[in-house]
Amino acid sequence: MSAVSTLCSPATVLIVDDDEFALESMRAALTPMLPGAVATAVDGLAALRLLQASPRQPDVLICDVYMPHMDGLEFLDQLAQMQFKGGVLMVSGQSIEMLDVACQIATGLGLRVLASFAKPVSQTQLWTAMGLAASD
Repeated sequence: MSAVSTLCSPATVLIVDDDEFALESMRAALTPMLPGAVATAVDGLAALRLLQASPRQPDVLICDVYMPHMDGLEFLDQLAQMQFKGGVLMVSGQSIEMLDVACQIATGLGLRVLASFAKPVSQTQLWTAMGLAASD
């Protein structure tokens, strides 16, 4: 894990991951703090359609590196072209080295990388990277 920066209470999140279990796990981890504000997409193409149809960009985008149809690196390039201003969390269940490369590419494209995580990603990791804190 390599946290780069954090957010202050993001309002909306888009999770992009082709792994149904990982997608649902991350959604479930974020929903208690962000009820009704977590959207999901099963690959980069589906995420682009959601982003283009939405009146505003999500505050945070969580992106898997390895996906079919459009992998995370291609998707990051599209995000940069769209001038995405939110924070980006990179995740991967494959190679940690490729995860680091993806973060370097995202940063080089001008995207704001908040952190990167190997799957499975815990609720604590997500909340910490996004600046969320559990209320007592």
